[in-house]
Amino acid sequence: MKTSFLALSVVLASATAASAQVEIGVKISPSVAFLRAESPSSTDFANESSKVSFGGALIVDYFFGENYAFGTGLALTGKGGTISYFEQDPRVPPRPSGNRVNQKIATQYIELPLTLKLFTNELAPATRLYFQLGGSLAAPIATRINGEKFYKDPYDNNNETKASEHVFALDANALLGAGVEYQLGRSTKLLAGLSYHRGLINLDHYFEKTRGFSDVTIKNNVFALDLGMKF
Repeated sequence: MKTSFLALSVVLASATAASAQVEIGVKISPSVAFLRAESPSSTDFANESSKVSFGGALIVDYFFGENYAFGTGLALTGKGGTISYFEQDPRVPPRPSGNRVNQKIATQYIELPLTLKLFTNELAPATRLYFQLGGSLAAPIATRINGEKFYKDPYDNNNETKASEHVFALDANALLGAGVEYQLGRSTKLLAGLSYHRGLINLDHYFEKTRGFSDVTIKNNVFALDLGMKF
């Protein structure tokens, strides 16, 4: 009985593996990134401007049904933007007035998407839409503050820190996307789509830790144009 059950399990697993289909490809993703910055009114953190970035990715779609796939891969993504905050001059007693300081943060991440992709039937010859929903995990591999690898405090020239120390060592994102796939050949497909990556983790690892600011929150946001090919 046990032997028969084991044999049946092996047959079912083999059939499932045989019916599964894996599609692999690459994409490039020009994007617009900005930072959501919040804090109490005493420091008044705010987003000032976005930055244009360029990234790329390996795409892996593991189909478990004709119109359903687990979408993953490995991506290189640029994130960041310019924020501003209210800096109290340490040379005078605390007072309502002070200086506004801008800080441009640019970080490159290596990212692992974990998503569900839903495909329509053909809406036109060899053409169908896809919708993508899920998230991603990312780790920073390079950071610059105001274009430099080191940051010098504008009010204390002796306080110099590595730009990489300003950013938390892990980021998590909610990911939402949609696009179109076109069957170019027997196994070749072209794709074009839009995706939104909303940061979920506070990336600040400097202002609260080093400067003693309270309740500072800085999170990533990216809108990307995804252009790719599957082989």
